[in-house]
Amino acid sequence: MAISREIAPLPEDDDRIREALADAHLPSLLPALAQLTGDLTLLRDDLFPGTVVLTDPQGGLSPEAQEAARELALRTLAAWRDGGAPPAPALSREQARRMMDYLIGEHVSDEYLPLLLEELAFAETDARAPGWRLEEIAPGRRLRAVIIGAGMSGILAAHRLQQAGVPFTVIEKNGDVGGTWFENTYPGARVDSSNHAYSYSFAQKYDWPYHHSPQEVLLEYFRDCADEFGIRGNVRFNTEVLSAAFDDERCLWTVTVRGPDGAEEAIEAEAVISAVGQLNRPKLPDVAGLGNFAGAAFHSARWDHGAELAGARVGVIGTGSSASQFIPHVAGEAAEVRIFQRTPNWYAPAPNYHERVSGGFLWLLRHVPGYAQWYRFWLFWAISDGFLPMVEVDDGFRPGDEVTGAANRQLRDLLAGSLTQQLAGRPDLIEKAMPRFPPASKRIVVDNGSWPRTLLRDNVRLITTPIREITPRGVATEDGEEHELDALIYGTGFQASHFLTPMRVTGRGGVDMHKQWGGDARAYLGVTMPNFPNFFFLYGPNTNIVVNGSIVYFSECEVQYVLECLRLLLEGGHRALDCRRDVHDAYNERIDAGNLKRAWGVSSVPSWYKSESGRVAQNWPFTLLEYWRQTKTVDPADYALL
Repeated sequence: MAISREIAPLPEDDDRIREALADAHLPSLLPALAQLTGDLTLLRDDLFPGTVVLTDPQGGLSPEAQEAARELALRTLAAWRDGGAPPAPALSREQARRMMDYLIGEHVSDEYLPLLLEELAFAETDARAPGWRLEEIAPGRRLRAVIIGAGMSGILAAHRLQQAGVPFTVIEKNGDVGGTWFENTYPGARVDSSNHAYSYSFAQKYDWPYHHSPQEVLLEYFRDCADEFGIRGNVRFNTEVLSAAFDDERCLWTVTVRGPDGAEEAIEAEAVISAVGQLNRPKLPDVAGLGNFAGAAFHSARWDHGAELAGARVGVIGTGSSASQFIPHVAGEAAEVRIFQRTPNWYAPAPNYHERVSGGFLWLLRHVPGYAQWYRFWLFWAISDGFLPMVEVDDGFRPGDEVTGAANRQLRDLLAGSLTQQLAGRPDLIEKAMPRFPPASKRIVVDNGSWPRTLLRDNVRLITTPIREITPRGVATEDGEEHELDALIYGTGFQASHFLTPMRVTGRGGVDMHKQWGGDARAYLGVTMPNFPNFFFLYGPNTNIVVNGSIVYFSECEVQYVLECLRLLLEGGHRALDCRRDVHDAYNERIDAGNLKRAWGVSSVPSWYKSESGRVAQNWPFTLLEYWRQTKTVDPADYALL
């Protein structure tokens, strides 16, 4: 199935256009029309939207201004159609800036403009594609790559290597592509980001059925991408990587894999790209009696679809993002649900979280050139660096404070007010469900009110008393009560800080990667590390984002950097590059200092953002712009070239 991004002709019937315009996102539509026609007078002062806010998609335009904008759009589209639907004229940088200024309600600075022009990603361009091919810059040179994982990042890396003419093999432990969207099939699984932004910039999809698509829709997208990019023939499915070892003399990696028949095989490659992700190894709770329960028991990432939950007494340990998604579904069919909560969550209101994309909006995406790109740009800006001040730590912060500063207090008041309103009349639930730690100390869960509605159900009980042990009959809490259950579900997250487990990776001189880390994974730019030449991480240490950006954006930056590293090797006639220890260490000192200026770095609340030592091993603390700049090119001085 092809990814839908073809533009269909406008119909002769103006009423059909008018009908669709009722669902238009006007701040995105008018710049698209200005670009399409070359007429920037369409960006009128009386139709100027305000600062981008996700909860006000029409940018503060009054009903009268919205109607005027729709009429202007109708006249413009009809005139463009009647004029033969000519292609859009060339877009200058200053014209693009004017359109961006209009869309986001503020002036785009010179430093952000190159990034934003790249992110617009109009269909005829692919600004992040490698501008080189192996046979052109190093004819006869042997360069092979092994990619570990065929999820979002692995598919992306395979596509870019293929564009560069670099032979590669993808090793995937599952039976299909998709990574987390293949593995997590629990009811309610869906993406937190809007999927118009949670998609490759160069492979945008115009017919997303939901604003936040469920698992099966996202899996279909990544399957379609693998098909369209033509990489399936390079993927070895149902195959697990056991180890990877670097040969110092030959500057070559040997990757040992176990195939579906159980046979082991060694694959040689000049480069290894790890695309295994951070959230793929389920974590079970550290409680006594684990495994003693006699009924059905499973982790959310290994959902047992054969378990009979209808009319059953179901216990759920954990209230994180996955649990917040599946518990409402379980509560709708179980006789009783008992939720065992260690730490409550902050919930970010997203009214359209479960909503389908309206018919008129979809119609406009398919019929108006550039509209999809401008809407995606609006989403990109809405979740970009503007939120960072809300998680900054002020000088007066003390451990145990419920906010990290003035801006964080504003965020807390907003989230607390929303939760209090939705649980009005139930002070007992408000007390249990209200966090006592700064927002963004741990993952903020996206929700449209489904969670508080579930807590208010008669068949749901929220339990905050600590668990003493798991028994054959259920869960015993420290107050002496034994909760008898028919099924037990672990919504306890993943071993996020245990990068590349359980495989063994050895680099120069036989150094073991996990021993070098000593329990705290680190990497330069989240991509390379000393003693492991030509070994590259995607979604590696400190590349997770919390309040700004999409992980797809980070992966595109990382893969671009990896391709530039390979280009450096080829053009210079080098066999390998090894990150310098001083460069790596100075970078990570800055990362650690930056994370201590964010809510997640100073709070003591339990979180998968931190390793066992308490170091933030996952998160990127700075702006999207800074990461883009750092990964745009490779500085040869950062590496020992072998």
